[in-house]
This record gives sequence, C-alpha cells and structure tokens, in this order.
Amino acid sequence: MRTIAEINDKISRQQAIVLTVEELKARVAEVGVTQTAKEVDVVTTGTFEPMESSGAILNLGQTDPPIKIRQCWIDGVSAYAGFGAVDLYLGASQMVEYSSMEADGDESRSSTRGGGHVIEDLIAGKSVPLRAIGQVTDCYPRASFETTISRDRINQFYLFNPRNLYQNFIVGVNGGDRPLFTYLGPLQPQLGNAVYSNPGEISPLLNDPDLQLIGIGTRVFLGGAIGYVTWEGTQHFPLQKRLPNRTPIGPAATLALIGDAKQMDARWVRGCYFKGYGSSLMLGVGIPLPVLNEEVVAHCAVQDKDLVAPVVDFSIPRRVRPTFGLVSYAQLKSGRLTIDGKSVRVAPLASLYLSRQVALELKQWIERGTFMLSEAVAPIPHDRVFIPQDLRGS
Repeated sequence: MRTIAEINDKISRQQAIVLTVEELKARVAEVGVTQTAKEVDVVTTGTFEPMESSGAILNLGQTDPPIKIRQCWIDGVSAYAGFGAVDLYLGASQMVEYSSMEADGDESRSSTRGGGHVIEDLIAGKSVPLRAIGQVTDCYPRASFETTISRDRINQFYLFNPRNLYQNFIVGVNGGDRPLFTYLGPLQPQLGNAVYSNPGEISPLLNDPDLQLIGIGTRVFLGGAIGYVTWEGTQHFPLQKRLPNRTPIGPAATLALIGDAKQMDARWVRGCYFKGYGSSLMLGVGIPLPVLNEEVVAHCAVQDKDLVAPVVDFSIPRRVRPTFGLVSYAQLKSGRLTIDGKSVRVAPLASLYLSRQVALELKQWIERGTFMLSEAVAPIPHDRVFIPQDLRGS
C-alpha cells in the first residue's frame, strides 16, 4: 500500500518511478501485476480528441467609461455575455457569424471557423478583434466597444469545460443511402466506413473504470498546462452496463475540467471543423494514476481486446439508434470491421500518436518533479441516471 503523500515525497526528490500506461501494460506482461505494483509509483494516461463541450472564460477589464456587455463577438464568433459586465464565455462549438476574412474574399475559410479556432489563436499568443454592444445604465454608460485582444491583454483567460473525457464512446456507421455529416465526421452510405473516437487502452477513464483514483480536485494535464477536475461532466452516466473487468460497453462517466489557458500550449489545443456539422476543439488531456495498490495495476493492465464499443447506425434519426453489436478496440485498431458480412474500413477520430505523447509528456513532468499528484476533495458520483427529454403529456 502507498499513499499519495508518500508518492509526492518521491516525486519531490525526483525518485518516483513513472510509466506511461502502455509501458505499464508491457511490464505487467513481463513480470505480472504484483511485481509491477511493487516497482511503479505513477501511471500516466492520455488522449487527444475532439471535445466540443469546452470553452473559455475571459475577463476583459473595464473600459472608460464603463460598459455592461450584452452582445459580443470575438473574431466574429459570438461569446456569451449574460453574467458579469465584462465577463465572457466563448464556446468551442460556436460558429463564426461574420469575419474580416469575408472582406478578403476568403468566405470558405471564414465559414469553417468557430470558437475552438479563436481559443487556439489566443493560446498561441495571437491578437484577435473584439466587438461589443453594451446595455446603457447609470453604472455603465458606454454603448459599444471595439478593440483587439490577446491572452496578455486581458485579465482571466481559462478553459472551463463542462464535458471532457468520455469514458468510452460509440463507433459510427451509416447504413443509409446518402452521406451523413456527423460529430464523428463524414459517414459514407451503405456502410462505407466506420469512425471511433476513444483511444481505447490508453484512455484515462478506461484505466480507472470506477473512478477510484479520480475525483473533484484531481490535478491533470490539460492543454499543455496544469488543470483540475471540478465536477462530474455533463451527460455523466456511470450506470452504463459494464463488462466483468468493470469497463463500460458504451458512453459512461465524464468529467468537467478547468485550467489556466494563459499557460497552455497550442500544440495541445487546436480548433477543428467537421464538414456539415460545425466546429469543435481538439484537446490533449492526461491523468496520472497513483499506484496505491495492486488493484490499480490490474485495472491499468486492461488491453484493447478487453474493451468494447457499440457500432451505431446514424442513418436512423432517433435518440436511440439501432446498433450492429459490440466490437473490441483491438478490432477497431486493425483498420477493418466485418458488419453484416461486409468488410468496412475503420479510422480513429482521436490522434493515437498525440494521445501517447500526452501520456509521455505528463510522465516527464512528474519525473522532473514539476507535477505533483493531488488528493481528491470529493468523489465523482457513481449513481447518476440519464434523463432524456422525451415528449410528455400535459
């Protein structure tokens, strides 16, 4: 048995033994769970995938005379202004409404930009235009405001993401007769392709299936900076059916995350666009798992062949769509699936390479003693049910 305090003491002395989750799986195959648990202090996990339920809080600082912003556009993307006078929330999936690029004739590029791209530009240190309309009051007499902002010319700038890190997800296919443009990207008709988004055995929450090590206050790698778990994520559904190894058979737990965007690196925070669907944010997230006992190692030893996801037909426009059953991540990563006797090509939406790089960079932070583990202040709830908005009689 170890404690987080004991592990942190070793980290502070740069004596902690840290393995990425892939390295740990290989070590378990060599020497077994018991010996690996004796040797290793921390396991690092990672993912780099679209997380559209993300966004940034910005505080501009007051103008003179003061303004109470009620409508605002940052580089043509509408930012929510319904709380503080100069507090804004810029959602990753909010699409551009107007852009200076249109004046240059680049309408195609402007129509594919969204909040995720603006967040990436700000993190990269670029300057972006801002236009605001105010509600004139005695306290705030200014009616409008235009300026250019950057991360260094505003007060607070931090990501606050209501839903990140799905614990497992779905595989999308299209059994219909026309192409579909989805949050998984284009799905070709007649089972022309399949797309999955979770990186499988290296994904953070699949290596701690019951969230015994992850709770409110857990320190994480978020966009190249230190972040924290703030709450359960939206659509958190821990009651999903599970395999005997405790991993869910479909979308389950989620986390809400927060972190200082001024410290982030645009390498790990990238705006993206899905044709016919909209904008999103590719985000690198890594979670360190302290090796407190053998059970931690046993869970982290799970392999792609032991993880499954449902194959969902998007051609049926319903909340609950039919499935073609469950497939393992080992099958998905082979690049081919067989569905109804047809061989279907498969591609990941997550970057498996960059997911591994997140885990590796977090490992290096811990080995250098620059990233300490944190005790959770409260657990993530394990009893949330999913409440759909079906039509109900009056």
